Amino acid sequence: MSKIWQKSITVNELVENFTVGRDTEFDQQMATFDVLGSLAHTQMLHSIGLMNNDDLQHVQRELKAIYHDIEQGNFTIEPGVEDVHSQVEMLLTQRIGDAGKKIHSGRSRNDQVLVDLKLFFRYELQQVVEETEALFRQLIALSEKHKDVLLPGYTHLQIAMPSSFGLWFGAYAESLADDLELVLAAYKITNKNPLGSAAGYGSSFPLNRTLTTKLLGFDSLNYNVVYAQMGRGKTERIIAQALSSIAATVAKMAMDQALYLSQNFAFVSYPDTLTTGSSIMPHKKNPDVWEIMRGKCNRIQALPNDVTMMTTNLPSGYHRELQLLKELLFPAFTDLKSCLHMATFMLQHVTVNTGILNDPKYAYLFSVEEVNRLTLSGTPFRDAYKQVGLAIENGEFNPDKKVNHTHEGSIGNLGNEHIEAGFNKLLSSFDFAKVENAVKELVKA
Repeated sequence: MSKIWQKSITVNELVENFTVGRDTEFDQQMATFDVLGSLAHTQMLHSIGLMNNDDLQHVQRELKAIYHDIEQGNFTIEPGVEDVHSQVEMLLTQRIGDAGKKIHSGRSRNDQVLVDLKLFFRYELQQVVEETEALFRQLIALSEKHKDVLLPGYTHLQIAMPSSFGLWFGAYAESLADDLELVLAAYKITNKNPLGSAAGYGSSFPLNRTLTTKLLGFDSLNYNVVYAQMGRGKTERIIAQALSSIAATVAKMAMDQALYLSQNFAFVSYPDTLTTGSSIMPHKKNPDVWEIMRGKCNRIQALPNDVTMMTTNLPSGYHRELQLLKELLFPAFTDLKSCLHMATFMLQHVTVNTGILNDPKYAYLFSVEEVNRLTLSGTPFRDAYKQVGLAIENGEFNPDKKVNHTHEGSIGNLGNEHIEAGFNKLLSSFDFAKVENAVKELVKA
């Protein structure tokens, strides 16, 4: 395997294979971001006199060409090449000669990996936010559309009180809004520039870290170079907590969907094309999409613990097992985005049962409503409670099934406009446009 740092000693092949693992597979996903980091770094090298005008022009031109190759799917890490950083530097050197060898001045593979990861995570978090927004909008739309359709509410899986589809769909929308608070925190911590921290102890070159921060669209620096390195693992753990929060919301919704689709509930239905059948039972409409979604999201909920256990007893400085964090986090992004996308898609085709409460078994849902009506008419609450309880015991309970809930967040006053306003305010805090403009400026011809 070709290593740009290799001297005269060849690493044992067994050791090589064990330590490299799946690095190349995940490095391929970071290729775009490695080039972006080098575009910014070389501009900075030129600004402090470590790269002349001609070299900068040649390096920038070829880096942009490599960037477009990656965008078009024409970039691979060749067999025998150690990682994405080596591949990019090798291509540059092949195309423009010695100028390509200058791009590593003032940085280590450690801070090169760090900036690649920060840029990758920043991009992936934006994709998660966009998928979360799509699901949120769909849930709010369904909540408004079906706000007057009642369904049973449960506690302990026992029939409890009247609920509504407006409440049910809206609850998951508001849950996603809270989840987005955690994603915003993760994004803010991610969007800080580690470049220039080198191996974690800085450089004797007069690096301009503020310049690379601006060029790459970061909000600020990881100022302390030791902390910049220590942040690896911590950043992943915080991101994992944000992803697991969204996953918990989606997993619970998936469980509700699977339950409510069953014949014993029959609260919702889906077209046959979105469910699966049985090999021997012709009546089956299995909620496989929701079940797979539930399983994937439950697995993502374990992610913070996995990341913590990988990093919990590490001292400061770089350690090789930090590479293994990619194996945990990269697939989690893919799985969560697919779950969010599929949840939105499925809900675009859901049909709700508008006559659920016509079934006599749901009559007891209205016991609290009846107690409240008696209390409002002047009967002391405890007496009203006892009166309704005796009617139920004697089989004489015949409730009025009208529901009149008016307080904030209830059946008759969902508060969706406030939930949506809060969500929109959160969205605006991400300032994705700033990042997108910085990237466009870096790669423009």
